[in-house]
Amino acid sequence: MPNSTSFWGKWRYRFKTMVRYRLMILTSAPIFLTLIALIGITVYWSIHYTWQSALVDVSERLGVAENSIELIQEKQANHVKAFADSYQFVTLVRQNKMAEPEFKQWVSEQRQAYKLDFLRFHRVDTIENKFRFLDLTRKESFFDVLSVEELQELSDDLVTRAQTPILSSEKIEGRGLVSRTVIPIYNQSNDLIGFLDGGLLLNNSTSLVDTIRDLIYPSKQDSLRPVGTLTVFLDDLRVSTNVPLDSSDRLGRAIGTRVSDEVKQSVLKGGDEWVNLAFVYDAWYITAYKPLYDQYDNVIGMLYTGYLLWPFVTTYMTNIAEISITTIILLLLSSLLVYRGSKDLFIPIEHIHRVVKMIQIGKDTRIGPLGLDENHELAMLAKQFDNMLDLLKQRKNELQKAANQLECKVQDRTASLKEKTEELELHIQLLNQTRDKLVVSEKLAALGELTAGIAHEINNPTAVILGNVELMQFELGDESNRVKEEIEAIHAQIDRIRNITRSLLQYSRQGGVQDEITWQHVNPIIDESITLVKTGAKKRDIVFETEFSAHACVEVNRHQLLQILVNLQMNAIHAMQGKGRLIISSEDWIENGKTLGAVIHVKDEGCGIKEENLKRIFSPFYTTKREGTGLGLSVSQSILSQSGGELKASSEWGKGSVFSIYLPERTENELKIMNL
Repeated sequence: MPNSTSFWGKWRYRFKTMVRYRLMILTSAPIFLTLIALIGITVYWSIHYTWQSALVDVSERLGVAENSIELIQEKQANHVKAFADSYQFVTLVRQNKMAEPEFKQWVSEQRQAYKLDFLRFHRVDTIENKFRFLDLTRKESFFDVLSVEELQELSDDLVTRAQTPILSSEKIEGRGLVSRTVIPIYNQSNDLIGFLDGGLLLNNSTSLVDTIRDLIYPSKQDSLRPVGTLTVFLDDLRVSTNVPLDSSDRLGRAIGTRVSDEVKQSVLKGGDEWVNLAFVYDAWYITAYKPLYDQYDNVIGMLYTGYLLWPFVTTYMTNIAEISITTIILLLLSSLLVYRGSKDLFIPIEHIHRVVKMIQIGKDTRIGPLGLDENHELAMLAKQFDNMLDLLKQRKNELQKAANQLECKVQDRTASLKEKTEELELHIQLLNQTRDKLVVSEKLAALGELTAGIAHEINNPTAVILGNVELMQFELGDESNRVKEEIEAIHAQIDRIRNITRSLLQYSRQGGVQDEITWQHVNPIIDESITLVKTGAKKRDIVFETEFSAHACVEVNRHQLLQILVNLQMNAIHAMQGKGRLIISSEDWIENGKTLGAVIHVKDEGCGIKEENLKRIFSPFYTTKREGTGLGLSVSQSILSQSGGELKASSEWGKGSVFSIYLPERTENELKIMNL
């Protein structure tokens, strides 16, 4: 095994590297590809057109089979008409013998003489019976499916003959597929007195299918198209066929087997003809199927013809193998001729190849004379190649010198560019931070001035309303008890207005908080806020969890921070509807290894905030609570922005929210001075 691997590896290397073998492949490739293409085209067209020819052939044979059945039906109709016109039948009808039991028995016995499987006279005794049989005379001959009772009525032995055991099942198909002819019988007065019903039973009728098969497959020596088969179906069940149960044809016929589902859907359900490859019982056949219709154009069965696929495939595989072997022999002969004709070119080319390989490994060598005529193309190529090598050596030295000089310049320029880039990135970062703070400050200033005016204008009428309500209450005296609830409601709404205006005035404050800013640890302030919130939330099922990890001190207004923390915790309790776990934690604010201040997180397990609402929660007057003013978060953000802090929020709908307070070590004014 190792020797085999080494052998193929050596030859594969030769084909990849040696000029001799590569030239042989290049010269042989057109011949090889042409022959392969010729084989492919021949095989494709042969199989394509032969297959189409086979399908056309089996379709035509199905048409012949259909015509044969139509001729049989026509012959059947002629026999029934001949009996109806016979002297003895006409005599008995004129003697009015139809009502006698012997007449029906005599009619039934005449079926053999007229080569029919059944022959019956139906007397017209009711209007219903008359119209039922008149409906059957629309076509001269037609296919019909008769039940066991109908078969019994026509002839006693039809029931037994029609029984078809279903293969691989204990069931028996008792219905009969018949070719039927019904003609009316009139008396001398031209009155309708009855109907003559005759025809052939197709169930288990092997002689019928064999006769038609011998008609449409007369030749038994064709290897491509062996003797075919014919089948008559009742629905999807083979009731008459010469398809064998096995290839040796010793187990009998495949009567009682069913058609494939694909053919059933196309022919029985869709009413289409099938001309294609199909699986017939236990083998693949080239087949053609056609639906059989009753007198009402309902599909009641199928007519099939076809022959085995395997002899067809075997013959064509043999032909393809013969063509392939012939082509390979021609290819080998052409390759030998090409090799012998190009041998004189191999030696100089291989010498050139060896020189090229030596140059690749770094040796300074040349091709030199090849022993050929000076005007030979290979000699001229070798001379030009040597000149090119000399020129390349000279250019290489020049390029090396220029590359060394360029490398020094590139290093100098790269270092300078890197330094300038770092400075530019720092300036852009500072510019973006300054721009954002300026935009926020301008918005807060404008909104603060507006809210201050609104609060002042609201306070004036509020004071008048409060004074008038108190005056009304004083003037009414005891009479005011009748409207006590309304007066209390007015006081409550006035208090609510005062709270709103107080928040507005607090929101509008600009610069006042710097006077109250002191150097503080945030953990005691957080603990104090939790104590205040717990006092107001005793009746609520809230679990407070704390984790204080902040060590940095920050400059902050203690009362303002306490108000913000209480506001955030109460918002969290409302979001959890008074039940759940409230987590308050603190940590140092560290970025790029540098401590910038402290961060406080307030996390709840409430309903959360939708993504589209998360950007609006810091806007003034925006709230989703019925009793809220929408100023709590905006006021908190305004207070923090005045001292250089920031309030951020993150939330997942249905799982809870986290509000984070970022407090710098120095206030914003001092930071600005330091930057300047």
